[in-house]
Amino acid sequence: QVQLVESGGGLVQAGGSRSFSCAASGSILSINTMAWYRRPPGKQRELVAVITSGGTTDYADSVKGRFTISRDNAKNTVFLQMNSLKPEDTAVYYCYAKMGFLGYWGQGTQVTVSS
Repeated sequence: QVQLVESGGGLVQAGGSRSFSCAASGSILSINTMAWYRRPPGKQRELVAVITSGGTTDYADSVKGRFTISRDNAKNTVFLQMNSLKPEDTAVYYCYAKMGFLGYWGQGTQVTVSS
């Protein structure tokens, strides 16, 4: 069994910054892709950023230049640094890790950006 535990989140003013971390634990062999998704209020979950085990990254157009994803492979941890936050970034943020053919999700953490 694999668990993903997120930390971070909370209330932040527009223009501010926030960071997340997500640590994987349990029966971990090799983590391929790690990512952050979010579910804005009343909307479907969407991909925010993704990073491969080799460090290649990709971002949703809406967060490019503002968010940075990184990972520490030795600690099986993925990070998300969010800068210049906007009210439309308000969402529940989920981390995701893919190991082989299986994918695992964190429990989700709420970020609310006030205008």
